[in-house]
Amino acid sequence: MAKITNDINLQENEDDIVIPQQAEEAEAESMAEDTSIETEIPKKHVSNVSIPVDKFDWDAFEQEKGVYDIDKTTIESDYNQTLSKVVENDVVEGTVVALNKREVIVNIGYKSEGVININEFRYNPELAAGDKVEVYVENAEDKRGQLLLSHKKARAIRSWGRVNEALEKDEIVKGYIKCRTKGGMIVDVFGIEAFLPGSQIDVKPIRDYDLFVNKTMEFKIVKINHEYRNVVVSHKALIEAELEAQKAEIISKLEKGQVLEGTVKNITTYGVFIDLGGVDGLIHITDLSWGRISHPEEIVALDQKLNVVILDFDDAKKRIALGLKQLTPHPWDALDTNLNVGDKVKGRVVVIADYGAFVEIHPGVEGLIHVSEMSWSQHLRSAQDFLKVNEEVEAVILTLDREERKMSLGIKQLKPDPWATISERYPVGSRHHAKVRNFTNFGVFVEMEEGVDGLVHISDLSWTKKIKHPAEFTSIGSPLEVVVLEVDPDNRRLSLGHKQLEENPWDVFETVFTPGSVHEGTILTIADKHAIVALPYGVEGIASAKQLVKEDGATAKVDERLPFKVLEFNKNSKRITLSHTRTFEELKKGAEDKAKSPEREKSSEKEDTQKAVKKLKANLEKTTFGDISELAALKDELDSGSQKE
Repeated sequence: MAKITNDINLQENEDDIVIPQQAEEAEAESMAEDTSIETEIPKKHVSNVSIPVDKFDWDAFEQEKGVYDIDKTTIESDYNQTLSKVVENDVVEGTVVALNKREVIVNIGYKSEGVININEFRYNPELAAGDKVEVYVENAEDKRGQLLLSHKKARAIRSWGRVNEALEKDEIVKGYIKCRTKGGMIVDVFGIEAFLPGSQIDVKPIRDYDLFVNKTMEFKIVKINHEYRNVVVSHKALIEAELEAQKAEIISKLEKGQVLEGTVKNITTYGVFIDLGGVDGLIHITDLSWGRISHPEEIVALDQKLNVVILDFDDAKKRIALGLKQLTPHPWDALDTNLNVGDKVKGRVVVIADYGAFVEIHPGVEGLIHVSEMSWSQHLRSAQDFLKVNEEVEAVILTLDREERKMSLGIKQLKPDPWATISERYPVGSRHHAKVRNFTNFGVFVEMEEGVDGLVHISDLSWTKKIKHPAEFTSIGSPLEVVVLEVDPDNRRLSLGHKQLEENPWDVFETVFTPGSVHEGTILTIADKHAIVALPYGVEGIASAKQLVKEDGATAKVDERLPFKVLEFNKNSKRITLSHTRTFEELKKGAEDKAKSPEREKSSEKEDTQKAVKKLKANLEKTTFGDISELAALKDELDSGSQKE
């Protein structure tokens, strides 16, 4: 403006003043500097006519009127149309103008450009100048006049819409793997932290997840949980479609028995996965070796190349069963033809179960030792009690079937059968020390030696005690002295007794506990109808409930000590029947008899004499002649006694 005024002053004396072209250009440059916009004003609006000095409107010039041939508002409208309308907190599209290691410059058509930290574009390492990107307008003009933009916030605002759209359209998206997490990786997709499961990284098992951190990869969105705002992505899904086509082509060319070369892809406890060049097959652990192994790593290693044979395959399920041991001859075919039943062999215990142990006598050739063939003892125990894994043992071949490839072995046959000479070592009546092994309701099983057991019946435990259960007499594991009562080698039975170690005390008790004798006893137990009474010498008797009534009318109680009268003694059944009531009832009766009158006693004696005479007369006819004189003398004596009375 100042330049234009000076030019006018220099030519104010002239009749006509022509505004120089440079003045117009200077004014345009001045306006551009004031607005900081590199926009050229259209020249069609610049007046290029000559105006006389006396007719120049200085007021209009000071008010910036009359310089252009159109109204200033029109010029401002045209000027503003060259700029984009920017609204703060809005997402717009911009163009990458330039970028370096630290910043990305984006033009959104505003009067200034925005600068964004390049870290916001780390998910897209292929970003270049000219790419279209979405940005979020944080501030159209800060204190420094700078336009503030954010690509990260723009992605976050549009993220859920983009994610759902990508899932619906099955689109491929790019994501930046930020870090590891339990079971997989965290991926930045559209500004959202999505989960990449470890199984979805690649078709091959991943051994080191850290190799993928800070990498940008392509993914497919496979699952969205809107409630928890979770997103699951997969990289494996991108290559599975291509692999499926390869699998179908490979499987179509497979044949059973075909030998292929493969690479060990993965090793599990149950088998080995082999990569056959685009399709996987499984070698089960049982098909790795003819011998027994505990883990496939004993045979193969990761990335190992080996030849395998196709055992079976399923076109529908894309499953291929492979074998490795089938490429070598079966070890049973190489087994010594001279081996027969009864021969002794040596081997290593490879597996132990409760029912027996498997012994490998040759690589791939195993025999079973059943637990019953480990000891002559009839007490079946676990095989772990006799053998251990990897233990070297010697055994005898019991059965051998080469066609079925089965063999049974035994180790107890290496020792002589103890029942073969049982009668010589355990004759009837001999005494021995045994060990209590088991109880039954009817007796005790004892072990004489390994493989020789005997039974002590409950009735042969004690002469005097009435035992209801063997646990009342002894305990398992305790020693017990026994006497051999009977030997049955054919049925492997041995009858034993314990009470026979002593003489039968009932022979003596018969003379002590005679019927009618009275003994002190203690009541042990009382049942509904009878009571058990402890007598001297460790003998027990039985008394009915009505025989426990005392003299005062009360009934005797447990632990009460009273006199008891023996009513019955049975040696065979070892039973003594007792009564306490009889002891005082008979005393009363005896006292009453003494109180009777002498006349009654004389009458009773006379009756007895008469009965004796009648008896003699009745027997006279049965006597011999040699006895008559003696009988006559006896009769005279009786008659004279009768006359005296």
